Amino acid sequence: MKKYFYTFLITAFLGTSCSAQSIKSNTNLSLSDKKATLETVSLYKKLNRITQKGFLFGHQDDLAYGVNWKYENGRSDIKDVVGDYPAVYGWDIAGLEKGDSNNIDGVPFGKMKQYIIEANERGGISTISWHFDNPATGKNAWDNTPNAVKTILPGAENHQKYLSWLDKATDFFLSLKDKKGKQIPIVFRPFHELTGGWFWWGKGNCTPEEFKVIWKFTFKYLQQKGVHNLIYIYNTSSFNSKEDFLANYPGDDFVDMLSFDSYQNNNDKDGQKFIEEVQKQFKILNEIGLEKHKPIALAEAGYEAVPDPKWWTGTLLKAIGDYKISYVLLWRNHGWQEKEQKMHYYAPFKGQISEKDFIDFYHLKQTLFEKDIKKL
Repeated sequence: MKKYFYTFLITAFLGTSCSAQSIKSNTNLSLSDKKATLETVSLYKKLNRITQKGFLFGHQDDLAYGVNWKYENGRSDIKDVVGDYPAVYGWDIAGLEKGDSNNIDGVPFGKMKQYIIEANERGGISTISWHFDNPATGKNAWDNTPNAVKTILPGAENHQKYLSWLDKATDFFLSLKDKKGKQIPIVFRPFHELTGGWFWWGKGNCTPEEFKVIWKFTFKYLQQKGVHNLIYIYNTSSFNSKEDFLANYPGDDFVDMLSFDSYQNNNDKDGQKFIEEVQKQFKILNEIGLEKHKPIALAEAGYEAVPDPKWWTGTLLKAIGDYKISYVLLWRNHGWQEKEQKMHYYAPFKGQISEKDFIDFYHLKQTLFEKDIKKL
């Protein structure tokens, strides 16, 4: 017996009602960016239709590399296993702000652009995060020296630097066009995992008010520069209440989706803590999403090296449960880490211990991959 995970991807953000009953008839979708491109609006409508059938499966850096390979045309660890690509592709543009040729994970921006275009041609969806450097110290995103956000606010000492970063991001976003010259819609996840303290924009490193100001400024500046192909997703790590999740929330007119990240750790071999944590957070997030008419997602998830042969159907599916989510994205398949002397991957590849279970996961009706988007 198969459960169907009907998904709210309703984007009526200006007061249009949404409910399980109205999901099929809701066609009056509206984004926070009132000048959003027709293609971006169309993506919402497409997602609204598709997610009545289940949730989309995503994978970070899927087309760029996998375990023991890099930059092989058309290759994907996911495709190697099930003969299909993920429905959602995750990318990160850290390094762009410094004018680097490659991103934080070594992916050339030229190739990233190519992969986003190729995925879009097949019907795939791309989401982008930004592990940008600490603007106050010049160190990486994990340098959580307090008050860095304060330095990039309008009028502050690093504000012009931040503008130059946004200008580079603008150029990249506007360069993402299909064969007809239309801008490709992107699910943009800035300032992610904001309830954690490990990034310079995270909890304890800036005030809620400072965070709201910089989010709104970023939102407005990109639009002023002509970027109208972004779907803005507010993203946290763990949280314990509605108030906790919404502490830095910039407002309904500046956010399109709600999400959090969650990973299973090695001290949780059977995955029960992971399941309970994700279920607890979805219970809270689902309530917020219904109140605010925003779709919800598990924007990052995984269990490093997937040592559990039944993790996909035995743990991940249970963690998601019956909650109506738009997508779940697994983190990247880096492979061997020389410095840490360990394997670092979150999705199966040929011969990996959870491969068979992932195939079973793939064949469930509620798990949607790239071919499913075309069919539906």
